[in-house]
Amino acid sequence: MNSRADQLKAFDRLLTIMDELRTQCPWDKKQTMQTLRSLTIEETYELGDAILDHNLEEVKKELGDLLLHLVFYAKIGSETNDFDIADVANEICEKLIHRHPHIYSDVKVKDEDEVKRNWEQLKLKEGKKSVLEGVPKGLPALVKASRIQEKVTAVGFDWEEPEQVWEKVQEELQEFKTEIAKDDHDAMEAEFGDVLFSLVNYARFLKINPENALERTNKKFIGRFQYLEQKAKGLGKELKDMTLAEMDVFWNEAKRR
Repeated sequence: MNSRADQLKAFDRLLTIMDELRTQCPWDKKQTMQTLRSLTIEETYELGDAILDHNLEEVKKELGDLLLHLVFYAKIGSETNDFDIADVANEICEKLIHRHPHIYSDVKVKDEDEVKRNWEQLKLKEGKKSVLEGVPKGLPALVKASRIQEKVTAVGFDWEEPEQVWEKVQEELQEFKTEIAKDDHDAMEAEFGDVLFSLVNYARFLKINPENALERTNKKFIGRFQYLEQKAKGLGKELKDMTLAEMDVFWNEAKRR
């Protein structure tokens, strides 16, 4: 691994390149925080994919793309005299020191859960009116549900045992089935949301990341379906012309791969 001096040298090199691109490249000169926003979100998802695939070479590349974006935003901020990369780094350093009194002062903690509780209490002391203020509105719903539950748990609003949460899942499933029988679409949607929220909560008790779990299933399904498409093409057939029984043969083959 690189020394601290080499790490700082590499970061300085990136800052220099960013300065040069901002003054010399027609595309880079035109960018604003608004135009970069969607690209940053895309890069974040690409990093997430690389992590799920356990592809460390891609993780390294995607981290570089994200680091470029962070430097880019800071460069734009410096051009309006609002902030620069040093302000960004110092801000997060101060926050980390303040939020880790068990490291930087004499506060004692027993475990990870107590660290999380202290973190949320410190945020409230900093002026936040709700522990849920830190949950971004634009998060995908599944991720948002997970973050909401983590936040409220940190202040003691939680079930005591996993069995209680599973009972809640079953209760919500029954309510969902009741609305299906009534054929009330709006109520069905509301109850389905409750089922998902309860399952996300149960996953948390089992130490399962629901977003990762669902994305793994998405990737698995895509792989199997594409195998099915390839096999059909090899037979000179279109999927729409095959029976479910025929497709099921190849689907089961894909599951055994």
